[in-house]
Formats: sequence, structure tokens, C-alpha cells
Amino acid sequence: MAVHAHPDDESSKGAATVAKYVAEGVRVLVVTCTGGERGDILNPNMDTPENWANITALRSAEMDAARAILGVEQRWLGYVDSGLPQGDPLPPLPDGCFALADVDEAGAALAAIMRDFRPHVVTTYDENGGYPHPDHIQNHKVTMRAVDLAADADADVEGTPWPVAKVYYHMTFHRERAVALDAAMHEHGLESPYRERLADWPEDPSQAERLTTFVPCSDYYPLRDDALRAHATQVDPDGFWFAVPLSVQQKAWPTEDYQLAKSRVATSLPEEDLFAGLDAHSPDRVDAWFYSI
Repeated sequence: MAVHAHPDDESSKGAATVAKYVAEGVRVLVVTCTGGERGDILNPNMDTPENWANITALRSAEMDAARAILGVEQRWLGYVDSGLPQGDPLPPLPDGCFALADVDEAGAALAAIMRDFRPHVVTTYDENGGYPHPDHIQNHKVTMRAVDLAADADADVEGTPWPVAKVYYHMTFHRERAVALDAAMHEHGLESPYRERLADWPEDPSQAERLTTFVPCSDYYPLRDDALRAHATQVDPDGFWFAVPLSVQQKAWPTEDYQLAKSRVATSLPEEDLFAGLDAHSPDRVDAWFYSI
């Protein structure tokens, strides 16, 4: 189960991993917490008054298209996008948005989906949300609460208790990867989109130490990109996301990367498989919690 804040997040974070597991016969469920109603239109070709007026329906249709490309199942958690507050000071978040939802209540709703789907592995964002969008930070809080509630026999959650075996944080957008892609672009005589970012991105050994799991999935980068393009309001096809040729990406950094946050099974780090330690993707081996930070 991959829990994401908005439609398009499932295609920009972990999409090649998902496509790989689907191809191997694994059932994958994407849970999308909000409808993306307050997102910007980031593709200049889609930036029209008509599309702004129809943004909710457009983003739902884009999610349908991306879901079909990746081959996943998908459910909406049903919350409203919080938007990304901007300004100094920041404006208050809008009433009724996901970031202001009660974590226990939202966690219980997600836990019910976990009990129904019974995932062995759950992916989410780290405590900073991957980046500090209020919905991404809330996504982390709600997912981690849901994991606890899903396993708790005394929790007021519909369904039979289900202990998720492993929980991961998406860590694909880290400095080591950017350095490798930047170097590869220069080796090929191409202009790198990472040069300015790296100049303002100091080395952080503690961040690198959080990387525990590297899933080889470069064969599925084309599917990842197709799914991302399906979110036509959110992605400029001539923009940053596609500035590094696929062949360069596949050679320079052929993995999507994660931090193992919680595990009920023993495993050896680093890993190459989100299901490492599970017998044939079975949840039978569940012991005490192990933690990897």
C-alpha cells in the first residue's frame, strides 16, 4: 500500500517500484488522501480559465489515467487539499482541509482500509513530508497512526486487526542521487538541471545514513514517466521532470530509494527489496518491532 497526499504524488514518488511489483504479480493499492483541489496548474499548456474551473474533475481523471498505466488499485481517503500556504507570515490553513483533520480520526479511516486490503508493506513520507507541504506532513502522521491502529485489537476500527509487516519512507529525492545525475549529464555533454540546486544543497551525512533500501527498477522508468505525464495539469512535459534523458537516468541511478522506518521482521541492511525478510511476501513472520532510523 502506497499512501500519498495528492493525485500525481504516486507517479513522482515510488512509481517505478510500484510498476515493478505489479509486473511481478503483487497487488498494489494507492491511497490518495486528498483530491488535489487546491493544487496549481504547472503545465503552461493547460493553464486556462476552463481548466481552473474544472480542476477537481481534471485531477480525478488524471488519477484514473495514471492508475491504469501503473496497474494499481486506488482509493480516495476523502479529504480536501490544504493548498501550499505562501507569504510572510503564512496565511492560516483553510477550514476543513486535510492538514487540519484530526489525526486519530483520519488514521482510523486509513486503518480500516489497511484492515480490508491487508498490506504487507506500506510506504509513506518521512516526518518532514519529503518536503514541507502541510498535506505531506499530515500524510506521514496519519499513515503512522493508521499502522498502529490497524494492528490494535482494541482500536475502534472496522475490520479484523492487521499488523503491517514493514513501513518505508520515500527517499528518492536525495543529494547523492542528484550528484550522480548531474555528473552523468556533464559526462554526456548535456546541460544539467541539478547544477543550481546542488550549489544550494549542502552535504548532510545524517540524511545519507537514512537510506536503507535501494530497489532496482530502472526498466520501469518509462512507465513512471508515462504515469507522471498523465497528470497533465501538474507536469510540464518540457520541464524539470524530464530534463535528464531516460538512458542517462537508468545508468546513473537505477534505483528508487527508501528508509526502513518500522519492521516486524528481521532483515539485513541495505536492502534491495521492500519485501526483504518476508517469506514469499507472506506476513507470517511477525515478531517485535525493529526500528531503523
